[in-house]
Amino acid sequence: MIIDRAFDVVSCTLKEGVEKSMTGALLRIAAALLMALVCAGGSRADESDWPQTLVIGTASPGGTYYAYGEGLALLLSRKLGLSVITRPTEGPTENLRLLEADEVQLAFVTLGIAQQGWNGAGEWTNGKQLRAARALFPMYDTPFHFIVRSDSDIGSIADLSGKRVGIGPQGGTGGIYTPLVLKALKMDASFASGSWTDLAAQFSARQLEALIVLGGAPVPEVTELEKKGNIRYLTLTPNQVVALRLALPELASSLVAAGTYPSLRRHYRTVGMYNFAVARSNLPNDLAYAILEAVFNHHEEMMDIHPAAAETVPSNFTRNTILPFHDGAARWYNNKATVGVSLAD
Repeated sequence: MIIDRAFDVVSCTLKEGVEKSMTGALLRIAAALLMALVCAGGSRADESDWPQTLVIGTASPGGTYYAYGEGLALLLSRKLGLSVITRPTEGPTENLRLLEADEVQLAFVTLGIAQQGWNGAGEWTNGKQLRAARALFPMYDTPFHFIVRSDSDIGSIADLSGKRVGIGPQGGTGGIYTPLVLKALKMDASFASGSWTDLAAQFSARQLEALIVLGGAPVPEVTELEKKGNIRYLTLTPNQVVALRLALPELASSLVAAGTYPSLRRHYRTVGMYNFAVARSNLPNDLAYAILEAVFNHHEEMMDIHPAAAETVPSNFTRNTILPFHDGAARWYNNKATVGVSLAD
């Protein structure tokens, strides 16, 4: 229990503002505490080239990345004998920039944003190709949720034109892709960005007329809104789905299963894109291999972290057609091929 409590301390989230100035000292203290405990009875392999601390770039509080990352940090800390901590960010765009600068070693990305970064195509890249990221393991699908209040007079997605809509952190996948989605649908709206926690509060206070949430279901803040019993979901028409797939081929058909949220009595069909955990290309190969071992060999614990981890399984590695795989990850897939998983080339 002492070690578990120590890992909880070590996995504290890096904060912004004043706390940033304390980050170095806190990391040194936490790492020293962790390693003392590990030496006394931890499970870390004796690998001289492994870093003593890994930082995972996640996203803003209230979203799935944030919750998934907190749990993953605790799991990896216990299984690898490393100090693993999380850093809240704006999401995939910032995560890729932080990977490039070696300020984080692991991060979460959606494949659409990864494609933009690799090619230097998104406006947020300023034309710079961001190619430090290597794929590790599949996380889950990220469906679009189009949400309005139950008493809203908005009856369809087309009615969102001219409305004020919350779309998540500016650098998150929703912040980047929601304007592209509405443009493809020939719609215009006023966008509000920020953390999902803040946007959900604005929505509840009727300062926003809708939320377009892109996150692994169930999204924590959507679940909180569901508890208040005053939201409903708008559905894309078949023609809208076709228009989106033609304009943005990185989007795929997506589904939020009935029962994922209390008010969903039928499957909610929408569009979305897949998420992957990535690492810097210079992460030691045996450490990348060990990370996949920890994640895939403890699926029940991953499910305890977040229900979306039901899709964090080896067979979904084929969902990545954008990024090269980390050499250590590629070795894992080659060595651990199972039913439903093709051997990596």
